[in-house]
Amino acid sequence: MILFVGLGNPTPDSQNNRHNIGFKIIDAINQKFSLSKQKPKFKGLLTMGNIDDNKVYAIKPLTFMNNSGTCIRELIEYFKIDSSDIIVFHDDLDIEFGKIKAKFGGSNAGHNGIASLDKFIGKDYSRVRIGIGKPDKIKLNDFVLGNFNEEEQIKLNEISKKIISSLSMLIEKKLDLFSSNVNN
Repeated sequence: MILFVGLGNPTPDSQNNRHNIGFKIIDAINQKFSLSKQKPKFKGLLTMGNIDDNKVYAIKPLTFMNNSGTCIRELIEYFKIDSSDIIVFHDDLDIEFGKIKAKFGGSNAGHNGIASLDKFIGKDYSRVRIGIGKPDKIKLNDFVLGNFNEEEQIKLNEISKKIISSLSMLIEKKLDLFSSNVNN
């Protein structure tokens, strides 16, 4: 059993924010693999289905970025999902826009959504860090909570396709192979 988690904020005005890239990846996975209709459960929007003979759940926490861990803790306790079977998709300022890095465990590097997950479920889960880049002349908070521009939207579609085409590597926990594959 695999749990995909997309981090973001649930308000309509946040929908196209850079901080919501995790939500966008979950939407792309749901669409590509025809997972069930999103239903409000466990303080999030939950879908389920199968990918490569694996039972999968995908969730977008509705608890806001800084409290994502409360949603995920409830869900993994109910379904008895091991934290090593969790894959989290989130934005990363320290990675160039369009680059993707996957890793298991590690520090939260100042990302409040990851800090919340660490607090509620520990650090033993996989993270897919999707670069949004770091601005030169814009406050970080304004940049992260700002919307993708038109050019970034086009690139975001490419990023989603790359992640989806390499999803089986994530499920098999081949994180290094995944990272090199999606960045070629």
